[in-house]
Amino acid sequence: MPFVDIKVIAGVFSDEEKRRLVEGVSEAVIAVEGEALRPVTHVVITETPSGGWAIGGTAHTAEEVRAKRAAG
Repeated sequence: MPFVDIKVIAGVFSDEEKRRLVEGVSEAVIAVEGEALRPVTHVVITETPSGGWAIGGTAHTAEEVRAKRAAG
C-alpha cells in the first residue's frame, strides 16, 4: 500500500494545481505498481507555513517561490 506525501509551502499552489499533483503522482505510482493497487494508493499534500521551509539555513516564503515559478 504505497503512501506518497508531497510537501509544499502553503500558498504556492492553487487547489486545482494540488488536485493535479495528487492525480498525476497517483497515476505515476499506479503505472509502476499495477492497477490492482489503485484502491490502496494514498497521496497527500502536506503544507508548511510560508517562511517555515528552509534550504541551507535560508527560510523561503510562498511569495519567493511564486516569483520563481513566474520567472519560468
